[in-house]
Amino acid sequence: MRWDNLADNPTEPTKTGTGALFAADAVTTRTFDTPEFRGITFHEIRARSIVNRVPGASRMPFEWTVNPYRGCSHACVYCFARKTHSYLDLDTGLGFDSQIVVKTNAPELVRRELAAPRWHGEHIAMGTNVDCYQRAEGRYRLMPGILTALRDHANPFSILTKGTLILRDLELLRQAAEVTEVGVSVSVGFTDPELWRTVEPGTPSPERRLDVVRALSEHGIGCGVLMAPVIPYLGDRRDQLRATVRAIAAAGATSVTPLVLHLRPGAREWFMEWLGRHHPHLVRRYERLYADGAYAPTWYQRRITRYVHELATEYGIGPSHRGTPRGFPGRAEPRSPPPGPEPTQLTLL
Repeated sequence: MRWDNLADNPTEPTKTGTGALFAADAVTTRTFDTPEFRGITFHEIRARSIVNRVPGASRMPFEWTVNPYRGCSHACVYCFARKTHSYLDLDTGLGFDSQIVVKTNAPELVRRELAAPRWHGEHIAMGTNVDCYQRAEGRYRLMPGILTALRDHANPFSILTKGTLILRDLELLRQAAEVTEVGVSVSVGFTDPELWRTVEPGTPSPERRLDVVRALSEHGIGCGVLMAPVIPYLGDRRDQLRATVRAIAAAGATSVTPLVLHLRPGAREWFMEWLGRHHPHLVRRYERLYADGAYAPTWYQRRITRYVHELATEYGIGPSHRGTPRGFPGRAEPRSPPPGPEPTQLTLL
């Protein structure tokens, strides 16, 4: 395995030109012979920075992110972040699902970077690259330290997750919400159990995720749902969309934001391979639908969005602006970055 793009190399800078993010000799590789981690390899690193600037061309309504992990055991076949594993010369298919990079010093880095004079308290989004509450978090427990630092600095933040482990940190979320803006969104694109088992095999079931929405709401923490992805020809029938919105409303979500499947390089190849195995009759239809790039045609996206918003109104929940889960603020004017290298990441949209 090569770490050229992230590790120290005095004669060859990283592709981003931002400098090394961790020392080449600071990688510890571990495996754990327990059922929940069987087949997964963890690469523990001590990162040099943790607050990442979102690329300027991004459509995301925030400018800074924190990602304590790379790779994700949720193993969602459509995950856009698969491409990020290629930066480490790791496989973007099974390798993305089973080779997890853990930034073990993430909590102390967050605290240090929030305390820097050049940091001005901008909103920080988490879970926009890979899930910060994936299974690895149950062992490494990085999020309590990160949330504590954000709370102590009254720094606004938001979390997007498919993980039920977020309920472990409910008290920290409640404390943070008393001193700053906190947004939580759970991703539930569909409630069809068969579709879930095949496209999101490592995630908690949609029902368990909606239980998270319900629990957060009961404890006074408003929670929106990112209805993503809506998967063409597999999860986009009107009865399927209605069932999903009805379940989201019953869970007490404050908002629902539909997002149609997009297939970027890295994710596209893996998804299409999966589609050819499980639904070969749909391959040509997908090739036509996504012939112009990573996104479904505008007419298709608008049709899905319009119908989901109609359902949201019918069931008494207000739709959020596309791509803006509750608690995510508008993009702020750029300010001075935190000290040290300024890495960037791929974005959700």
